[in-house]
Amino acid sequence: MKAVLCTHYGMPEELVLSEVPEPVPGPGQLLIDVHASALNFPDVLMIQGKYQSQPPLPFAPGSEIAGCVAGVGASVANWQVGDRVFGGVGFGGFAEKVVVQAGAMRRIPAAMDFVTASGISTTYGTSYYALKQRAALQPGETLLVTGAGGGVGIAAVELGCAMGARVIAAASTEEKLALAASAGATHLINYSDGKLKEKVKALTGGNGVDVIYDPVGGALFDDCMRSIAWYGRVLVIGFADGAIPRLPTNLVLLKSCQVIGVFYGAWTARDPAGAAQNMQEILSLYSAGKLQAKVGATFAMHDCAAAMRCLMERRAVGKIVLSMKES
Repeated sequence: MKAVLCTHYGMPEELVLSEVPEPVPGPGQLLIDVHASALNFPDVLMIQGKYQSQPPLPFAPGSEIAGCVAGVGASVANWQVGDRVFGGVGFGGFAEKVVVQAGAMRRIPAAMDFVTASGISTTYGTSYYALKQRAALQPGETLLVTGAGGGVGIAAVELGCAMGARVIAAASTEEKLALAASAGATHLINYSDGKLKEKVKALTGGNGVDVIYDPVGGALFDDCMRSIAWYGRVLVIGFADGAIPRLPTNLVLLKSCQVIGVFYGAWTARDPAGAAQNMQEILSLYSAGKLQAKVGATFAMHDCAAAMRCLMERRAVGKIVLSMKES
């Protein structure tokens, strides 16, 4: 079978499309015939050796997949060959087949295709955990989402709207903002001019916003801290900008605000029942038409480097997906 391998740490162009042995499921495991694998920013960090948890070399990147069960290991119940599934795998998803723990998979709703399903588990899982468990977002509150045109950002916009918040979407291009508007954002901010703080204050009468969802980091984080309301909550999602910002603790004191870390992967391991409940609620929102799960682009397996470049250079509008079924 084919797999995209990281044989040494480096850039996307150094990944190698290789023939590798087909894996065999052990006890408690499933063999998945992968149809689609969505890209996430940790994939970019992982191939460079910069992620907080690194698999041993060589490895296939790809942390979330959708496909069909192709084999069932011993002691596995409730799954059969042919079942359509999706879920997070950590790594290994950029391959035609992958072995996963049976408990990590969820059934794909009948009306959902493989490409869409591949991008649900990480982006919507992260965003819902952030807004529900970490920020306790309430109906009527104001939510600011930075990086609102990317995968996790657009998920946060949709979920914030579904949870009854007034959503301000902030992004660097008009194309990304148009996507956020179609997802239900109440207000749009283009921060390419460096005036995020001023625009937020104008929209909120100088009060700031109740919750900020920030997957960008870098210099933008300081503007976020200056845009938060009294008793507000700033969610630290990631650092797509590439720079990890310093926390201005004087602003934490002056605003009596909270700065809250969001590590979705660790939480799912600590509270699998809670994660399963969250995902069921996400799928219910999708079935009710409240989530669109927009895919911005689909790349062929042999174009993995181009797909990763699109993500790491922040050109992605919506979710970026790698198709494993090449014609």
